[in-house]
Amino acid sequence: MKIVKWLVGSLAALLLIGAIFLFKKDIPAATVDAKYSNAASRFLVMDNGSRVHYRDQGNKDGLAVVLIHGAMASLHTWEPWIAILGQDYRVVTLDLPAHGLTGQVPSAEYGSEAFTQTIHAVTNNLALEQFVLGGNSMGGGATWRYTLAYPERVKAMLLIDSVPPGNWQRPSSEEGENKKAPPVGFSLLRQDWFRAIARYIDPAPLIGQGLRSAYNDSPVVDQKLIDRYYELIMREGTRNAIVSRTRSYQNATPPDVSALAQPTLVMWGAQDSVIPVSVVPAFEETLANTTTVIYDDLGHIPMEEDPVRTAADVLVFLQTLQQD
Repeated sequence: MKIVKWLVGSLAALLLIGAIFLFKKDIPAATVDAKYSNAASRFLVMDNGSRVHYRDQGNKDGLAVVLIHGAMASLHTWEPWIAILGQDYRVVTLDLPAHGLTGQVPSAEYGSEAFTQTIHAVTNNLALEQFVLGGNSMGGGATWRYTLAYPERVKAMLLIDSVPPGNWQRPSSEEGENKKAPPVGFSLLRQDWFRAIARYIDPAPLIGQGLRSAYNDSPVVDQKLIDRYYELIMREGTRNAIVSRTRSYQNATPPDVSALAQPTLVMWGAQDSVIPVSVVPAFEETLANTTTVIYDDLGHIPMEEDPVRTAADVLVFLQTLQQD
């Protein structure tokens, strides 16, 4: 018993020492906002007090395409597409609660319902009666959840390496020893002990590994990209919001998406280390109207890894949609 107490005490001391050395203060929100907002940035204050950062760009006379980012990301992930899609289409992007320049919100609500409410508030504010809705990773999950809630508003969906419902995410037999290691940060955030300290420590050691893994070692992962993720995560209150978001998603109930009949473009990087490409057949079998594109050489963030190629496929899909 004495040995056990000594080991527990030693571990606690090591964790305390580690936390002291890894402790990092938040970056003031005003500093981050000044760097990562631009002339297109707008801020909507919702009824619950949340201040949502969004951008409304592209051809205002074109069909509206609303794009939702993934976990730990921000609306900046869509900027490479906007220059391409925006020539013909109106492109709306936004930062979900706990992310980007929206960050921590007064209600402290960061689950799927809060995401649905945020998308609804922005699209209502812009008077978008019907639009194409798309998302990457967690944003893909937000896309099909919003479409379940408001099917009459969504003309079509873009699911890009999307979070699937429930227990769809099972590795295939082909994904074995050569599979790239996933971002360590995602695994750590599932651990109670790590969430207890995550709001205080410097995430820098995890960000580089996480981005290289998610972006399939793409050359787009440069210092500017790393700084963007780091500084937005370090924005005042965001680490605390991330911890709360992770906890709320653990309790989410898997929905049934089989009722969704909207035309859906499923896009996936075959080298995805976060959500395996083996998920794709489940989307194809469950959703009634899908078109699928697989990119053999891309990872979890294909719209940034190869914006020209991926945007071209979106344009074909949107053009077909308007011809029907």
